Amino acid sequence: MASLFLPPLPPAVNRRRLSRIHPSLRLNCSANNASTSVSTSEENSSRFKEMRNVACGVLAVLALTTTSPGIAANQRLPPLSTDPDRCARAFVGNTIGQANGVYDKAIDLRFCDYTNDKTNLKGKSLAAALMSDAKFDGADMSEVVMSKAYAVGASFKGTDFTNAVLDRVNFGKANLQGASFKNTVLSGSTFEDAQLQDVVFEDTIIGYIDLQKLCVNKTINDDARAELGCRN
Repeated sequence: MASLFLPPLPPAVNRRRLSRIHPSLRLNCSANNASTSVSTSEENSSRFKEMRNVACGVLAVLALTTTSPGIAANQRLPPLSTDPDRCARAFVGNTIGQANGVYDKAIDLRFCDYTNDKTNLKGKSLAAALMSDAKFDGADMSEVVMSKAYAVGASFKGTDFTNAVLDRVNFGKANLQGASFKNTVLSGSTFEDAQLQDVVFEDTIIGYIDLQKLCVNKTINDDARAELGCRN
């Protein structure tokens, strides 16, 4: 059971309530959220109990998403979820606080296989999803919303991301050969050491700084570099 200091909460959480809690508050939350241990003199106050429920629901996510984007290379990932239906959670997604990656339960898709899935992932919201080593080859992920997702080492060969919003996604070392980012928002997403051969970047929406980082990847072919406007 890891012990973490509570970091600043995103705008979705009432900051005025947070300011009432003692600044040295320390929370201990188990990996599966089954139990919560709290060391504080305000344990029995109803105000604290309310904030405890909120804080422990987002603590693990905030610990993973305070670095930008996704999880730092030396950050330890949480234990693999033991939920037997964890891979099926991608078909439902999460809709709570999408922009900040805040939700009641993590979506752990690591090692899941969605190869050639053409119906179940389209348009889903996968805020702060853990996707490392998962397979999405040939899947239809058009119109999907992925905010602060961690997709290091995942496989997206031929994946369709048309009209998707991929905000602060870590695609480090991912295989994206032949993927389509047509009319896709790529704000703050990184592709360090990713395989980007034959990727389609037609009408991709990307900031100047993000573009500079993306263009450093030498696996992008000449046509894609021309679509992006890479100068190097």
